[in-house]
Amino acid sequence: MSFPADFLWGGASSAHQCEGAWNVGGRGPGKRDYMIVDRKTRQRLLTYVDRDGTRRLMPLGSGTQLPEGARYEIFDDCFYPDHDGVDFYHRYKEDIALFREMGFKVFRMSISWSRLFPRGDEAKPNQNGIAFYKDVFEELQKNGIEPLVTLWHDDTPLFLEESIGGWSSRKMIGRYEKYAEACFRAFKGLVRYWLPFNEINNVLLFLEMFGKNPTDEMYQAAYQELHYKFVAGARAAAKARQIDPRNCVGCMICGVPFYPATCDPKDIMLNHEMWEKGLLYSSDVLCRGEYPVFSHRLWREHKVNLDILPQDLEDLKKGTVNMYTFSYYMTSAVTTHNTTDIVGGNCTTGVRNPYLEYSEWGWANDPLGLRYFLEKMYTLYKLPMMIVENGLGAVDTVEDGQIHDSYRMDYLRGHIQQMKRAVENGVDLIGYTAWGCIDLVSAGGEMKKRYGFVYVDRDDNGAGTFQRLKKDSFAWYKKVIESNGEDLD
Repeated sequence: MSFPADFLWGGASSAHQCEGAWNVGGRGPGKRDYMIVDRKTRQRLLTYVDRDGTRRLMPLGSGTQLPEGARYEIFDDCFYPDHDGVDFYHRYKEDIALFREMGFKVFRMSISWSRLFPRGDEAKPNQNGIAFYKDVFEELQKNGIEPLVTLWHDDTPLFLEESIGGWSSRKMIGRYEKYAEACFRAFKGLVRYWLPFNEINNVLLFLEMFGKNPTDEMYQAAYQELHYKFVAGARAAAKARQIDPRNCVGCMICGVPFYPATCDPKDIMLNHEMWEKGLLYSSDVLCRGEYPVFSHRLWREHKVNLDILPQDLEDLKKGTVNMYTFSYYMTSAVTTHNTTDIVGGNCTTGVRNPYLEYSEWGWANDPLGLRYFLEKMYTLYKLPMMIVENGLGAVDTVEDGQIHDSYRMDYLRGHIQQMKRAVENGVDLIGYTAWGCIDLVSAGGEMKKRYGFVYVDRDDNGAGTFQRLKKDSFAWYKKVIESNGEDLD
């Protein structure tokens, strides 16, 4: 068996990492618009001033709130990577032409919520934002490329975070539902593949990343935030299909398969519990419309008492997904034994697996893990599957106007080979969108860490022309698509 004839080959991106134009066309700010990066530690920091006007920095994602009287502030002498991204906002036609040249069948992108609703609570959407995305979707369709659209990719309007506490508040469900419905109505007929939330299970994965020893209070907040997102996403899925029965809604899980580091029964059990907490807890709700039996054990372990209304449970049942979509970059090994050889990336951490090679950023290269995840999840949920993020972040060097990235082709080749094996074994795999098909600002705020088939002339300090250059992997991926995954040389 080969890939289906209508297999959706393509690439993936997100608004805040590539669009730029952060304050253009009526767009409101998000928290990441105030993010800078410490180049020595690679730590992401938010800039703000306290009540007396003193400049301050705070780690992004720390979970802490600004001190009373403080406000986020742009510092003139700092570089904010998301402000310009890679200027997709102004160059989308050029980029889509490159995607067409590679043969893309699908392009995954996200909508910036605050470009449509600058504060997040307006009565009507910003028509400049509607017009921009409509133009992008029409350009994609004109070039034979289906949009696959993420509604929330770490992109909450700042006003909602400051006024109601963001996803810690039940009020966010209604705000999100209104935003989602506006998208479904405005782009009806242009978009039919939708993802309500990006890597929704990260809320739990982040808690234990890098040994933070989270408290019961942190678990309470995380499980509650996740519940509100579950309900919001379920309502959005039901509304999408009501507005247009052709709409197909997927989940978006951060797919990080866990391995036990040893055959110690305690490691086996820890691995089992990591799958339940990090992966199956979210997948069950999204695909089956109800909390799994083991959720009660998870809540009990951290004294979690959730705000769940009877209507919420009905909404979860009505809003299950049509397809299982996920990101995959690496696997993680876990152990109960003491060790100092810790590696991590993409929302999780674990011990070094001696059978795998690791990137400069500590990410394991494990193509077989992708097949393992595909076959395991398809057995559990029997839904069509799509890999909506997969790729290699690496430092690319321009030599005489060329970028020789054989390492990227090697990485992708191994993963596509395992995808094909999964299809041969019966998995209904319908698509694949390589992450960062064009270079963009990495999640860590770096341009140095590049994923794309297309190089963008921009560096970590904001210098560069934004010129697009085809890497060697551009021609290689074009050949892969032309042969429907048969020619990987």
